[in-house]
Amino acid sequence: MADHDLTGFERSTFAHGGTTRRILSKGKGPAVIVMAEIPGITPKVLEFAERVAAIGCTAVLPVLFGEPGYDPDPKTHGWVRSARYGASTALKVCVSREFTLLARGRTSPVVGWLRALAAAEHKRCGGPGVGAVGMCLTGGFALAMATDDRLLAPVLSQPSLPLAVTGSRACGIDISADDLAVVKDRCARDGLRVLGMRFRGDRLVPGDRFAFLRKELGEAFTAVELDDADANPDGLIRPHSVLTEHLIDEPGQPTRAALDQVLDLFRTRLLEASRA
Repeated sequence: MADHDLTGFERSTFAHGGTTRRILSKGKGPAVIVMAEIPGITPKVLEFAERVAAIGCTAVLPVLFGEPGYDPDPKTHGWVRSARYGASTALKVCVSREFTLLARGRTSPVVGWLRALAAAEHKRCGGPGVGAVGMCLTGGFALAMATDDRLLAPVLSQPSLPLAVTGSRACGIDISADDLAVVKDRCARDGLRVLGMRFRGDRLVPGDRFAFLRKELGEAFTAVELDDADANPDGLIRPHSVLTEHLIDEPGQPTRAALDQVLDLFRTRLLEASRA
């Protein structure tokens, strides 16, 4: 693969609370906020966004870190440059006050900005509400964004925060108790459904984290847990990124089935609901 020149994506900015970030978007229809994993909006994240646009939604990608379109594969830029890019992006995230990496039971400050973006995109794109997909570092953001009634389809792909350096952090997720209570109420009152996915051997997303979500959300939480052998063997790292790096995009493959389940959630909650 090579760098993506962002052809086909509209470019804009969004400002809230004194912070302005770049936005990429593609498609027409109800908005889906697509939050990339480290090192950023890679070509494979853009491919996922194109899938979202193809079903009739608007894929909206906030630039939270990294350079959009940059391909981190060493085959593209070489090992040294790729390693430097990845390390630089990770360092910026680690020192940023916008992201809560270690604290259990806290919502990252950036979620307030993301909720405002989702509200603005709902107004712009229309439809019954919006969807959100978080990946890895941003995985739990989709859950915390669901305190807003406009968020109808949250997807947590390999949610990796807080970093599971202790047992207590492994059996929690990056959302405050107050925000979690609101989400649980929406699940009980409004029928909100939360979709999560992980590879079983992924140490960044321990099984205890999904056990915690099952305990807190009950039947409102649907867990897609894949064997490591289901991952694309050409991925840059060990099995982790269900919808992007480790996707095997072929019918009958478990990762393809997981992707289809995400798209079906958006169809049901955002597209079919808008026609009802």
